Amino acid sequence: MNVEVPIRPEKPTSVLAQPDYLNAGLEPLREFADRARRVQEELTALQQAAGDSARRAVARLGRELNDFEPAVTFLGQVKSGKTSLVNAMAGWPDLLPSDVNPWTSVVTSLHLSPGRERQETGASFQFMEEDEWDRLVHKGGRLGEMANRAGASGELETIRQQIEMLREKSRKRLGNKFEMLLGQEHEYGYFDKNLLERYICIGDDFFDDDPAEDIANQGRFADITRSADLYLNCNSKPFRMCLRDTPGVNDTFMMREQVTINAVRSSRICIVVLSAHQALTSVDMALIRMISSLKSRDVVIFVNRIDELHDPSAQIPEIETSLRKVLADHKGPEDADIIFGSAYWANTVLTENLDRMHSASTNALMKYAEMKLNASTLDQSPAAMIWHLSGLPELNRIISERIVTKLGDPKLTRIASSAVTIASGQQAANMVRVQGHQLHDPMSMFAVRSELNALAERHRTILSEKINQTIQAYQSRADRAHANFVERATHSLITHLENDGSGQVWSYSPTGLRMLLKSAYALFASRVQNAARSQYELAVVDIAELYFNAFGRAVEGIELSVPEVQELPAPVTIAQTIALDFNDGWWMSWWRRTRGYKAFARQFHTLVMAETQDFMTQLKTVQTAQIHDQMIYTLNAFFEQNLDIMIEISGGHEDREGNRRKCLEPEKLERLDKIEGIIDRLKSCCRLPETEGAGT
Repeated sequence: MNVEVPIRPEKPTSVLAQPDYLNAGLEPLREFADRARRVQEELTALQQAAGDSARRAVARLGRELNDFEPAVTFLGQVKSGKTSLVNAMAGWPDLLPSDVNPWTSVVTSLHLSPGRERQETGASFQFMEEDEWDRLVHKGGRLGEMANRAGASGELETIRQQIEMLREKSRKRLGNKFEMLLGQEHEYGYFDKNLLERYICIGDDFFDDDPAEDIANQGRFADITRSADLYLNCNSKPFRMCLRDTPGVNDTFMMREQVTINAVRSSRICIVVLSAHQALTSVDMALIRMISSLKSRDVVIFVNRIDELHDPSAQIPEIETSLRKVLADHKGPEDADIIFGSAYWANTVLTENLDRMHSASTNALMKYAEMKLNASTLDQSPAAMIWHLSGLPELNRIISERIVTKLGDPKLTRIASSAVTIASGQQAANMVRVQGHQLHDPMSMFAVRSELNALAERHRTILSEKINQTIQAYQSRADRAHANFVERATHSLITHLENDGSGQVWSYSPTGLRMLLKSAYALFASRVQNAARSQYELAVVDIAELYFNAFGRAVEGIELSVPEVQELPAPVTIAQTIALDFNDGWWMSWWRRTRGYKAFARQFHTLVMAETQDFMTQLKTVQTAQIHDQMIYTLNAFFEQNLDIMIEISGGHEDREGNRRKCLEPEKLERLDKIEGIIDRLKSCCRLPETEGAGT
């Protein structure tokens, strides 16, 4: 349900000029944007030159390129400075409120599109569904469920009291609209700071009974807001992108953890924001687990707030050494890129308030500049130097390179390859018309369509069966890993009881289970990709044969490319916190309330199985089903594209002699030359290899 809310802007966000140095590091993205623009131009030209059927296929490619929006997800605990960093990346220091601590499970996505005028263009806020709120209220969320299973009645009661206070305050804000708003979406044709605070910020004092907050209307809908999407023009970015600001993972009810996991799963580039004062401390265990489930090339670590260090030049090497050790000890990405910087310095540059910088920060800046700056930066302005020291140019460079190499180039190459196939199909269509009198009796379009549909169904069935078999093998391996873990842990527990008794608290790390599941998933992902790639290749061979059988040697010029097999999302669900991750009050409470070896073993088995059931289901069922559908979708799109091309070619058989005469007309020859030029330019700007025709 979409609700249009008629609220007028009260306080627009600031609009600042964009000096050249703010674009430092974005050069790879700018070059990619130029190539994307050229491909889009060639798609437009091809759409104008193509026939009706092929025009539809070209239009689909154009929409796909227009919709391409690489996402960069920012992770970290509360108060690490994620939001300030996102503001600096967007070039607007006061874009998202960063002076409050929102507890809600809100993922805020900034959709940035290049534009000459910097202005807000719209916002959309999605509220929690009824079952999500019900899980929080009646079960205490993930944290309450764990406390209940572990028998930690004291902690569970505390959680219930906090949630009850939260619910009462929410009802006080929203009144009778409370239940009605669940599941709704509010859309606006603008946004400003005041509007954002109503939906995504509730502040540090949400447990305080202070009417001042209600008077200010801050956080009116924040209790039930699940996600926010902001759309704006941004002249500091050469290509559209989405900056996704996630909630901190160290929240009271662990609501943030789950929505952050979902955000990470849908993103290929993750920026982990840490505070220089406490980089990856024990508080960050949930974050460490999340990082460990990702590949090194998917993670960039930005150590923020170096402006608060006494001597950054001396302390940064020590912090990096310690950080890499923690990552290595917890099987994290040891070779991940680590950048040190300061969102505070960057935003000070953006607001042009260099003279108002805190004295301690100024001292840290001067010490860091002595080490970091060199002769090439001495002729820059003070603002440009500070921007360089903030770490933003280096972060921009790494993000740009990864967007281009991991997301942009593969996308552009696939679209250009598909366009070349369509364009060469147009050439073949004209060849059929010119040489039609030399061909054997062609297949009717009805026969071609029937044969193509049969091929699509056969390949779809075979691929589906292969993937399902791979899924079954993966599920069996995951189940064995799960069962073996519980068995080993139970054996360890009994051994401890036999040797040390119940006086000493026993603990067992679930890291082994996560590593086994991660290994099982990696094997599954590799096998699914290989199965899809093999089936796509066989589909291309069969399509090529159908072209030749239907239209003869006239279609030898068609260039068919194998559909791209996408990388599969990381198994970040295994990062979800379970009761065994706690070695504090809960575990001790469970331990003290249990009596007898058999009772320990039985209750432990029940606890672990229940705690791991959620992410096992996500890994084994939900994520595998999404992967299956993704691979089948790519195959279907390939057959649909070639059906459009064959429909276009078949039109040449209706009147062979008439079409032959038409193709010899100057405008027809000019059309052929134009299509040939489009093919050459597509190959050039996307560096496509020369491919053989379908008839060979």
